[in-house]
Amino acid sequence: MLPLTLLNAAQNKPILVELKNGETFNGNLQACDNFMNITLKDVYQTSASGEQFWKMEECYIKGSTVGHAALTQIKYCRVADALIDAVRESEEHARKQRQAAAGHNRDGRGRGDAQRGRGRGARAQRA
Repeated sequence: MLPLTLLNAAQNKPILVELKNGETFNGNLQACDNFMNITLKDVYQTSASGEQFWKMEECYIKGSTVGHAALTQIKYCRVADALIDAVRESEEHARKQRQAAAGHNRDGRGRGDAQRGRGRGARAQRA
């Protein structure tokens, strides 16, 4: 499962984001983009020491990468387990749909019936 897929599914849901410096942000995910820039609403920020707390209406966390060196501030994101399970199931369903659309049959091969062989057919009987 890709992190961006999970973040897109978590929009308008509660999320916890911890930065590499130890600060944490708890809020509702409003938006995220391909660079993992995150916008949270109704945010509670906790200092790295855990002794100070701030409440913010909105917060923007930059998660971009520049060139080959990852400069992301985000250490990890925590979402509800039920959301992770739902995303996993939807990805599995989408994978099965792609396979069905690609012409796969019961035995997992494309083209033709599952009962037929893959030999030379009628030409092999002439010899």
